[in-house]
Amino acid sequence: MTTSINSAGLKRQVLFWGIALALFIAFLMVFSSILLPFVAGMALAYFLDPVADRLERIGLSRMLATVVILIAFVIVFVLALVIIIPVLANQISDFIAHLPGYVSQLQALIASSGDTFLPDWVSGQIAAIKENFSKYLAEGAGFLGTLVNQIWNSGKALVDIISLFVLTPVVAFYLLLDWDRMVERVDSWVPRDHVETVRKIASDMNDAISGFVRGQGSLCIILALYYGIGLSLAGLNFGLLIGLFTGAISFIPYIGSILGLVLAVGVALVQFWPDYPMVILILVIFFSGQFIEGNILQPKLVGNSVGLHPVWLMFALVAFGALFGFVGLMVAVPAAAVVGVLVRFALGRYLDSNLYHGHSASRPSDGAETSAPNP
Repeated sequence: MTTSINSAGLKRQVLFWGIALALFIAFLMVFSSILLPFVAGMALAYFLDPVADRLERIGLSRMLATVVILIAFVIVFVLALVIIIPVLANQISDFIAHLPGYVSQLQALIASSGDTFLPDWVSGQIAAIKENFSKYLAEGAGFLGTLVNQIWNSGKALVDIISLFVLTPVVAFYLLLDWDRMVERVDSWVPRDHVETVRKIASDMNDAISGFVRGQGSLCIILALYYGIGLSLAGLNFGLLIGLFTGAISFIPYIGSILGLVLAVGVALVQFWPDYPMVILILVIFFSGQFIEGNILQPKLVGNSVGLHPVWLMFALVAFGALFGFVGLMVAVPAAAVVGVLVRFALGRYLDSNLYHGHSASRPSDGAETSAPNP
């Protein structure tokens, strides 16, 4: 009797949470086009919550701490926009205008590269590779130029940018103000029989997400400044734009750094060739940035708290990006981290259950720890 009651209760819980998950996914898909400022505001509030807690510990009220943080953030943000935005706007406009010329020069540079010292059969293969590369380069650059131009001249993009700058601070203010109360309220809704388990899972999720939102956010800012300043001082055309863009998309593993490297080296080849030292300098800036990221910033700021396999991470980025666009890319890694925590918890329960050991098999001792692989 007891087993049947427990089984019925488990089925009701699975049904309830399954319906809740389906409704949440449907909500995201329906409203994905307007979620960007709200997701950004939530990320900003989550990012700044430890600062608010620290100000509270020194005697400020939650309201005053929130006001101080957001005023300081808005001042720094506005000053950065006043200084950087005009330069970026000019560089974006110039980049769009000069992109066809850069592509033509890069094609000519590739076609004129010498291979006379190679055997004839190798030279023929390289010539075919050059031809195909030039064709795909032209097609890709044309698509990129059209896309950037459409986005830049799109009224919807302008509305999205304005709403992002206006709504995000407002959303962040209210969420930061009520953050602790919201956490307490959600905690009060958890069934008391499972509250300790849920708190442990929530703590693991918080560790994983904070490693990305706070750690990776700080890392992106540092890399954007490093690449932007380094490429600008090196004299690279559009160096500030390429550097800030590379740092901003560094939250996308592998793709962000590779895309920035390709853009910078492509522009450097057209601008500096055959000045080899300048092209090498651009490569040094990028590779030194990757070294600093991998050996200093990543271990210090992010560490292993996200705990995601690279293949699972790439799948999450592609899947969420396809479903929800740019908002999906923003939430892909935190959502994947949450799923990873839940999967590890489920695997741990499975490996400690009769379903795994069998009724007649000996169970591990209470002090033994059961490990589950990372997804």
